[in-house]
Amino acid sequence: MKKAKWIILAITILLAGFALFEIYNLSSQIRKSEEEKVRLWANAISQKAQLVNYSETFFAHVALDEHRKMEMYTNILRSFDRMSENSDADFSLDYVRYIVDSSETAIIITNSDSIITVPSELAGQKLEGQLLKDFSHNEPFHYRIWGMPMTLYYQESRVYTELRAVLDGFNKSLLNEITNNSVFVPVLIVDSLQGEVLGSGNIPYNEFNTAEKLSEKLCDMAEANEPIEFRLANNKRAYLYYENTPLLKWLRWVPLLYIFVFVVLILVTYYLIQTARSMEQNRIWVGMAKETAHQLGTPISSLLAWTQYLEGKTFDAAYAAEVNKDINRLETITHRFSKIGSVPELQPENVCATIQEAINYLQTRVSRKIKFVTNYPEEDIKVPLNAYLFQWVIENICKNAIDAMDGKGTFTVIVSSDSHNVYVDLADTGKGMSPSVQRRVFDSGFTTKQRGWGLGLSLAKRIINQYHKGRIFVKYSVEGQGTVFRIVLKRE
Repeated sequence: MKKAKWIILAITILLAGFALFEIYNLSSQIRKSEEEKVRLWANAISQKAQLVNYSETFFAHVALDEHRKMEMYTNILRSFDRMSENSDADFSLDYVRYIVDSSETAIIITNSDSIITVPSELAGQKLEGQLLKDFSHNEPFHYRIWGMPMTLYYQESRVYTELRAVLDGFNKSLLNEITNNSVFVPVLIVDSLQGEVLGSGNIPYNEFNTAEKLSEKLCDMAEANEPIEFRLANNKRAYLYYENTPLLKWLRWVPLLYIFVFVVLILVTYYLIQTARSMEQNRIWVGMAKETAHQLGTPISSLLAWTQYLEGKTFDAAYAAEVNKDINRLETITHRFSKIGSVPELQPENVCATIQEAINYLQTRVSRKIKFVTNYPEEDIKVPLNAYLFQWVIENICKNAIDAMDGKGTFTVIVSSDSHNVYVDLADTGKGMSPSVQRRVFDSGFTTKQRGWGLGLSLAKRIINQYHKGRIFVKYSVEGQGTVFRIVLKRE
């Protein structure tokens, strides 16, 4: 039964270990997957920021090119002012109109009174209001033609305007993509001085709402991942700080969590096995004790009645005294067994006197070749004891020693003490024990005798350890030389 329990415990440990190993592998794979998602997302954000920067540079060049084109148009128009009145003015004007009409750039030309002359569909109107506002984004060009002052206003080309709108939306989507990312990465976007938050996502505002908190938060995020530098649409340099996702943070604790569960499982399993074992032993001991007390109760009552009857008759008093001794012995046995099933009461007792009483009883009932030697301190030593049970321990060890000495040898009792404990050493000159026997000598059911239950020392350990809160162990044993048992009891 004991072996089967340990096999079950071993199987439980193996299964729990295998489950822990598989869970650790699974959590590691998920953690790596999350880390890869974060890296891919951060790389995509970096490349997108570079694309925004390149697009901004491209549009800057386009704007400059449009400006140069308008400057070229103005220079052409200025050349007409140097033409002779005899020149073919209609041809020149048609040439200018061809240039303006073929251009993708929206142009308005006004005279000194802000009256529109070009384009023809707006000719005669005055440039003012919303129309003036729409064409005032770029610096106008001033020139003279045929002596009349003229002003050229222009807007970017239709293609440039459409692409610019796309770029502005792209810039907005960049910040939205960063701060509202699909992988739920906590992010902060700060300026080049790292003092202004340009955007945030998946981070509570109260974690960076002050300069001190922001600085501390950025330090923590920099330790977790290296910040990404990129440029915004206005060519401002910015830094992207990000942390690992909440899932990734939680996964780091998964192995520890399951190790804890694994340890708890092992402890609970071991506790249940030990509890079942202890309950089984308790049932054996209690059943044996109750049954023995029950069986001895009847003859004791009968002997008491016969003793009282014989005391009034013509009978040798010595016989009655001997009968009384055995009756007292039976009462002692009854007390011992009845105490096993319940918590015994401990009373301050003289430990040396209690031991000597047990030895005196045994000394007259064993071989005369057994020599008893006692060594007690001069002062009385009192400890909390249950005399019935403690004498039982002494008798069990003494009987085992007599068996080990084959009825011939010396049994020695030495009592010593210090400020905290009392030490009782019980030595014999018997066969001794091997190390393997020493490890099992207190196990219930273990015996080296051909006929025996293996309960004496197991019961002695239970009485000392559980009932008296002390210790009993093999202090010394060598095969062929003898054995020394030591009992340690706490003083009052």
